[in-house]
Amino acid sequence: MRIDIISVVPNLLESPFNHSIVKRAKEKGLAQIIIHDLRAYGLGNYKQIDDTQFGGGAGMVMMIEPISNCIKKLQSERSYDEIIYMTPDAETLNQGTANTLSLKKNILILTGHYKGVDQRIRDKYITKEISIGDYVLTGGELAAAVLVDAIVRLIPGVIGDEQSALTDSFQDNLLSPPVYTRPSEFEGMKVPEILLSGNFPKIEDWRSEKAYERTQQIRPDLLDD
Repeated sequence: MRIDIISVVPNLLESPFNHSIVKRAKEKGLAQIIIHDLRAYGLGNYKQIDDTQFGGGAGMVMMIEPISNCIKKLQSERSYDEIIYMTPDAETLNQGTANTLSLKKNILILTGHYKGVDQRIRDKYITKEISIGDYVLTGGELAAAVLVDAIVRLIPGVIGDEQSALTDSFQDNLLSPPVYTRPSEFEGMKVPEILLSGNFPKIEDWRSEKAYERTQQIRPDLLDD
């Protein structure tokens, strides 16, 4: 999979993509992540990428020409399965979306800044808009990092135990059950006996029951879907 990211502050993305599972995916050749500095496409001597809003109002807007020129350049080199805009005013990222995107070959992500991008960019180029929650960040770089991590970890071969990803929270619209490891007792707190029994069918029944109970308590909305 190849993921291209258009950013105003590309340095913000260096650390998230050079550690842990995403780094492993890159080293294995399973994921290629390319970050493009939008200012390289800015206008004039000062490489301008933003301007004031038509109609007045506080905050600057990302200009259409630099973004359009960057997208056109990238599209001339390859076709993209999705061109995604990270923005708070969009559908919230969920596990189903991550699952679907992990099957794509080429993805282009545009990160927002200031008051956002000129609406004509969204109308002309964007095929999918994603939010990571009902709050506003300084820019879309961290949101893009969250999306990339959620996608890349699902690519076959990235995680050593692929079954692990299939049992994550939200894969079956349930939160994950409690998990335990050694020691079996700590300061009077014991691991449930069923997990030490070796009876794997009963252990799976216990995990399913606890997953349902936890979901019902914390996220009952998931059970309505």
